[in-house]
Amino acid sequence: MKALTTALLSAMLLIFSTLAQANLTIEITRGSDRATPIAVVPFAADGESLPEDVAQIVSDNLERSGFFEPLERGAMYDQPTSSEEVGYGQWRALDVRYLVVGRVAREGEGYRIRYELMDVSGSRRMLGETVTASSNELRGGAHYISDQIFEAITGIRGAFSTRIAYVTAQGAGDDMQFALYVADADGRNSQQVLNSREPILSPAWSPDGRKLAYVSFETERPAIYIQELSSGQRVRATAFEGVNGAPAWSPDGRKLAMSLSKDGQPEIYVMDVAERSFERITNSSSIDTEPAWAPDGRSLLFTSDRSGGPQIYRHDLGSGQVERLTFTGNYNARGRFAPDGQSLFLVHRSNNGYQIARQDLESSRLVVLSDSHWDESPSVAPNGTMVIFATRQGNSGVLGAVSADGRASYRLPSAQGDVREPAWSPFLN
Repeated sequence: MKALTTALLSAMLLIFSTLAQANLTIEITRGSDRATPIAVVPFAADGESLPEDVAQIVSDNLERSGFFEPLERGAMYDQPTSSEEVGYGQWRALDVRYLVVGRVAREGEGYRIRYELMDVSGSRRMLGETVTASSNELRGGAHYISDQIFEAITGIRGAFSTRIAYVTAQGAGDDMQFALYVADADGRNSQQVLNSREPILSPAWSPDGRKLAYVSFETERPAIYIQELSSGQRVRATAFEGVNGAPAWSPDGRKLAMSLSKDGQPEIYVMDVAERSFERITNSSSIDTEPAWAPDGRSLLFTSDRSGGPQIYRHDLGSGQVERLTFTGNYNARGRFAPDGQSLFLVHRSNNGYQIARQDLESSRLVVLSDSHWDESPSVAPNGTMVIFATRQGNSGVLGAVSADGRASYRLPSAQGDVREPAWSPFLN
């Protein structure tokens, strides 16, 4: 039996004791034509009314990944709760390739969730496990189960138990109010980290998921702060004259790359977090900004206009060599590495506007992924399967997400003003 509760997740849920919530909702905008048919049968609950529908959460998670097409409940002939009750023939007749069944039972102050995954075509049980969760962690239990099912079928680690950070903006003119939130990857369980009457920009997760670095204008000029999520404690890392922007954690969590204009034009610097010492990385007459670390920590991406328009470059930290990576079109910015380091995601401007694109680093082939027109701030899921970004829906700012192959997408609007500046967390355990 595996306990779901971990010290890290508990700490993340206790950021503050009295926090406003700004949950996001999922709106599937495009499903993949290559999605695998799967059925997630409603979990039995021994007649008890549960605060969360665990099976529905699992089904929704798998659907928004773009890898799976869940069967509607109304089309299910039967609703087995264990592998012994499964008649594989009827599920094959429904063209279902995988089947998930389960049961939720009360255990003390929490719940015991038993789930099983079956390969319908092979008439075999692939996976089975019992998960324990407290009464307020049923969603977390469902996310964990989703992760295990996703990995068992695809071979890719699931990212449903990760979190996202984002900024909301409400009001107009002098009455604007900004807030920084963290939430589950599906937009639920949102918790406020910071509230301000001045803009908040560029949240960035530390590699251990315990801290956020971000830019705040609360002193009427930009400054970079580092905040611990479990305690709310924070420190101001930089407050130089001019630009203090775009913080990015190194893979080992010891350094922050950023854009500073303290010596003239905005350039890329790296700060040692413990010593608060700075190393200047770029030195040009152009604007250099939006740094991002390579997964191995040996190089940095950044956006520069040194070629006459925004393009993405890579700086090798060992040799100091700089290489231009993007050549398709006259605007490519905000580059972010895929976790395997073999491709990058970016904002690309074409005749259709600003869209999220993926570029293979070996072939330099660029593929546009999103179909909206005002996309910005891409952030990659830690398993590399999805990219979250800011976009527009009517007159509102919302978050969008698109699969790495561009075949599936969804949006996460909020009922509370504009949403912007998303950042996907690393794996949290």
